[in-house]
Amino acid sequence: MNITLVVVAVLIVLRLVANLALGALNRGEVRRHAGAPPAAVAAVMDGATYDRSVAYALAKSRFVAVMEVIDALVLALVLFSGFLPAVHAWVAGWGAPGAAWTGALFILVAGGLASIPSLPLDWWEKFRLEAGFGFNRSSTGLWLGDKLKGLGVALALGFPLLWCLLLLVRLAGTAWWLWGFALVFGFQLAMLVLYPRFILPLFNRLAPLPEGVLRARLLALGERTGFRAAAIQVMDGSKRSAHSNAYFTGFGRFRRIVLFDTLVAQLEPEELEAVLAHEIGHYRRGHIPRLMALAGAMVLIGFAVIAWLARSPWFNPAFGFHPGDLAPSFLLFGLMSGLVTFWVSPLTNLLSRRHEYEADAFARAAMAGPGPLIGALRKLTAKNLANLTPHPWFSRFFYSHPTLIEREQALVLQKDEG
Repeated sequence: MNITLVVVAVLIVLRLVANLALGALNRGEVRRHAGAPPAAVAAVMDGATYDRSVAYALAKSRFVAVMEVIDALVLALVLFSGFLPAVHAWVAGWGAPGAAWTGALFILVAGGLASIPSLPLDWWEKFRLEAGFGFNRSSTGLWLGDKLKGLGVALALGFPLLWCLLLLVRLAGTAWWLWGFALVFGFQLAMLVLYPRFILPLFNRLAPLPEGVLRARLLALGERTGFRAAAIQVMDGSKRSAHSNAYFTGFGRFRRIVLFDTLVAQLEPEELEAVLAHEIGHYRRGHIPRLMALAGAMVLIGFAVIAWLARSPWFNPAFGFHPGDLAPSFLLFGLMSGLVTFWVSPLTNLLSRRHEYEADAFARAAMAGPGPLIGALRKLTAKNLANLTPHPWFSRFFYSHPTLIEREQALVLQKDEG
């Protein structure tokens, strides 16, 4: 019995069991409060809306449980059935043995084929689960178009990047992973600027925020908080979903503020200003460079691990590949890295929640009080049927944001920032 395969199988089962157990705890907590919600809930949702949020949380949790089981089965099948070596041999036959371009194509083809079982789940989530609660606004044609566009973008960007990466391996010798890190991380930084300008418009229409009270308020907010952006744009997110969001992308003089049209429709100008103040808080408190540095460190560690695994005599052969063949090592790492990072995610989410509290504090100071942000958060929570009573273990493990009640308590109790 191959010990490597046994370890991987155990990791798959452990992650699945943890996901199912935490999901069951969360559903139990939601049901426990369904008949007698906490007093704080009444300030956010009326009874009918709270009942719908409970039904939505339970339905989504049950769907996620099914999805986790299917994902675990598919991953096990892909890794242990001989599927990957068969695809590798098939793609390798298209060109010279060991060619960098066939290695890049193998990663994309195998990854694409392995993702096919998730398509029915994605369709069901959008057109049954989300539609059942009034969130889906997409059509089947738009959904299919998005998938085809996504495939085209993945091929247009992923293939050249992987090809260059595998060519770099041959030129850089044993230090290839350092150069590989520089290439990939540099590509990620470039995409922060290029994505909103050239890729996002393939999927969504972006228009400048019209002149008026809202634009004047947001520009004044930027002036008094020392935040300048190249543009304030509104995205037509409503053509796919009733959910709402706001974010800024890019860095330096390429920063752009993007508001979902659903967000603009749901909030008053003062509340939307507070939401933007929160996003600016992430920038002013140094969260963005901090997270970029953390992401860079994770990419560097990932490349070091891939280099170690590729030269190990036990890793590639366990899955039917030759030792030192980098293309399979890259793919195997991509497929299995989540089995390890899953257990680290509570730490990264803890950091993210701390950042959210700091951004909330910045918004509170920028708006001269917590009222506008609390009003915005309450409206967004109600509109999105967010779960107000998650199990503490579930929220600490999976939530990148504090719960609404936690955020409100912090906003009311904290002192204004200078």
